[in-house]
Amino acid sequence: MTLAGGARLLSGPPLDQGAEPLAAHRARLGPRPRGGLGLIETLKASGLNGRGGAGFPAWRKWALVAERAVGRAIVVVNAAEGEPASHKDQTLLRHRPHLVLDGAQLAAETVGASHVIIYLSRTCDGQRRALEHALHERRIAGDDAVRPSVVTCPHRYVAGEASALVNGINTGVAKPMAVPPRAFERGVDGRPTLVQNAETIAHAALIARFGAAWFRSVGTAASPGTALISVCGAVVCPGVYEISLGVTLDHAIGCADGMSEAPQAVLLGGYFGTWLPADRIGTLHLEQAELDAAGASFGCGVIVVLPRSRCGLVEAASVLTYLAAESAGQCGPCVFGLKSVASTMTRIADGDGHSADRALLRRWSTEIAGRGECRLPDGAVRHLQSAMTTFAADLERHLDGARCAVAGRQAPMLPIASGADEWVA
Repeated sequence: MTLAGGARLLSGPPLDQGAEPLAAHRARLGPRPRGGLGLIETLKASGLNGRGGAGFPAWRKWALVAERAVGRAIVVVNAAEGEPASHKDQTLLRHRPHLVLDGAQLAAETVGASHVIIYLSRTCDGQRRALEHALHERRIAGDDAVRPSVVTCPHRYVAGEASALVNGINTGVAKPMAVPPRAFERGVDGRPTLVQNAETIAHAALIARFGAAWFRSVGTAASPGTALISVCGAVVCPGVYEISLGVTLDHAIGCADGMSEAPQAVLLGGYFGTWLPADRIGTLHLEQAELDAAGASFGCGVIVVLPRSRCGLVEAASVLTYLAAESAGQCGPCVFGLKSVASTMTRIADGDGHSADRALLRRWSTEIAGRGECRLPDGAVRHLQSAMTTFAADLERHLDGARCAVAGRQAPMLPIASGADEWVA
């Protein structure tokens, strides 16, 4: 068996070898331990926060469900991953499915759940095949008390938001709902529901084996453990990598063999994240307090390096247009506000903006934030505000009518989901 110090999410067979079989998984990590309320205390001691974007303490989520479960809770492993630049959960399901499934069983035993659901995008055919094969292996082994089911969802940005997930499973329409009640109070089938990101569940499976001190042996006191990052843009080897939290941004980018072009800026945290100027690459540590001070967040672990050969306003306009199109059509700030923001930013990026557009965007930002049915408007506003700050000089030039040196040469670099999938699951 691998020594505990070397057991991490992506340790084991190289990813190009496909899904790790159950026998190899158990030979490498040992048998799965059993869950129980003691695991909640272990998770608390470990300092594991959710890796889905919000960073909520994992132990607290489990405790909230366990307090209400009475043997009738439901565990949902959220692997929807609607963020176009993120591939970490897909990587885990395709290559380390048994680690995720171990965590799901542990969660069910710990919170008192009678059912486990794996919730993933219907576009993830390879992940579903790997998952179904892994479930077949486990049925033959016969050591899982709760047999998981797989539910697919539309490939929409907010389909993985907790209330949209619950709504999608309950009604087949993966649109956000007004809260409360929250999932831990009354979720799937009206039962207390633990909704936990796939990466977080996989971390829990390792912590249950090796303990809180093992998890804290890397990272920092405030941000312990490792995390998966999806690195793309102007890097040599785009992909998913595992880092210790607390490393600098340039160290994280170095996992992808470094930058392929001179950087202009970095998008950190995904499309709900923030643009940061290139001079922060060598100094900013991926640690919560430092990120808070910089007005940034780790989010879902996306890192996009924007080269100088690209226009940041064009990229921001593309993301805002995408987010506006991802609206579930349930509230005015999202339907009308994001559409106005996206069209105005696109006009500026195209060189057709007016001096009054800057004030318009700032006013709309304050009017839209905090007023949506879900967090889509808030995330879009965060993206907009960081773009206006990081690309302030470009914004001035575009609004002054000066010709952008790079805009219009190429299509936007950032990945955008192709087509608008239906909301019905």
